[in-house]
Amino acid sequence: MTVVNHTRIIATVGPASANDETLRALIDAGTNVFRLNFSHGTPDQHADALARIRRAAADREAMVAIMGDLPGPKIRLGVVAGGPRLLAAGQTMRFVRAAQPHAADELESNYSPFIDEVQPGHRILIDDGQVVLRAGERTADALLATCEVGGVVSDRKGINLPDTPLSLPALTQRDEEYLAWSVRHGLDYVALSFVRCADDLVLLRRRITELGGDLRTVAKIEKPQAVERLAEIIDACDVLLVARGDLGVEMDVAQVPLVQKEIVRQCGYAGRPVIIATQMLQSMVTQQAPTRAEVSDVANAILDCADAVMLSAETAVGCCPAAAVRMIRRIAMETEPLMRRLAKRGNREVMAAALRVTSAVARGAALLARDLNAKLIAVWTRVGNTPSLLSKHRLEMPIVGLSPNEAVCRRMAMLYGVTPIRLEHGGSDEAMLARLDDALIRRGLARPGDLTIVITGTELTRPGSTNTLLIHLVGATTAMPHERM
Repeated sequence: MTVVNHTRIIATVGPASANDETLRALIDAGTNVFRLNFSHGTPDQHADALARIRRAAADREAMVAIMGDLPGPKIRLGVVAGGPRLLAAGQTMRFVRAAQPHAADELESNYSPFIDEVQPGHRILIDDGQVVLRAGERTADALLATCEVGGVVSDRKGINLPDTPLSLPALTQRDEEYLAWSVRHGLDYVALSFVRCADDLVLLRRRITELGGDLRTVAKIEKPQAVERLAEIIDACDVLLVARGDLGVEMDVAQVPLVQKEIVRQCGYAGRPVIIATQMLQSMVTQQAPTRAEVSDVANAILDCADAVMLSAETAVGCCPAAAVRMIRRIAMETEPLMRRLAKRGNREVMAAALRVTSAVARGAALLARDLNAKLIAVWTRVGNTPSLLSKHRLEMPIVGLSPNEAVCRRMAMLYGVTPIRLEHGGSDEAMLARLDDALIRRGLARPGDLTIVITGTELTRPGSTNTLLIHLVGATTAMPHERM
């Protein structure tokens, strides 16, 4: 029988992995979702990578999702006059407006309202917080800042302003261009960087609709403002991503593990998938094996009930992309049995406010599956809501997501413990069950006689019609092989 890990693995595509051989190896290693990072590369390079991913998935008969990651409004230094410069603690620098002559003590930013919006006393963090300055006196054309933590500053290094409310747009012009590209190329998910409130995601969803797309939205949590408004953001998006890199710069890094746990907890209750990202196996960018601390980090994310873990540099520019994915899979295989025992003991509650009937059906199916020790749960779905809610119960048995729509199947590749299968329903219960049995047996997911739970609906074309549970023996005849609940 097929044995797979339930935790979803997301691999970022980059120079080290954007070739046919490595992409096939990544799929074989267990990659469920490929990330295209639009902060790097060109549209033509991403189009080439996308075509290669789709060919590799077709070669492997694999259902994988593709997520585009929008760059977002990243604030950066401009050109540092005279080249890289070492700042010492106590040194005073002047931030000036762009296009002005630069003296040795001057810096500029690509964000034109920088001088107007940064207030005296606010922190200015450069290069992921390696250099820290504190804003002081401001004039019409300059902002004085005193260095508190010294270090080297150089061209285009990132700037974080954790104390400053910014008037940055949720979608930059570059974001708009890549969003249109994502819709045009049929991506499955699009991730919005530097989310601050639910309105950012409402705007993103509106733009997707205006472009004629149906992408699912991923909210990247990397600013303290997003943590403060977490509940409204969860309601406004389809998936959350805990981006620990910028989050650990913008807030006290010691708080990040607790914030991560709270985000995962709230997403679990709301039925939202959640991704943990940043430096999961960072040492494998240059080495063949991770550190013990990294292994513990991945295992703890799984024990917290994260749905997916994401590899960034490890697969984009690392020395051994497929080995990094295999390592995540090994950790997941060892950790998931304990996580499921803990989740069962805790009797996890899942109640998506907008999907109360579907949430109740999913909970009932989970209880039945456990009480009857079912081989698996098969779920017919129109958009993927029921498998998503069911996956939050962290069942011992696999969930098979069934849809005739390939785009829906690809999106289900993001869901913990869900194996997507593209399959026509067949109309009647008898025809549907016959198709299902054949698909399960051919894929090695079940054998004749295995007890399964089947979730379906009276009108699969209508949202919210998930209302029927069947207890079914695989391959049984029509002589009462199932009970209608």
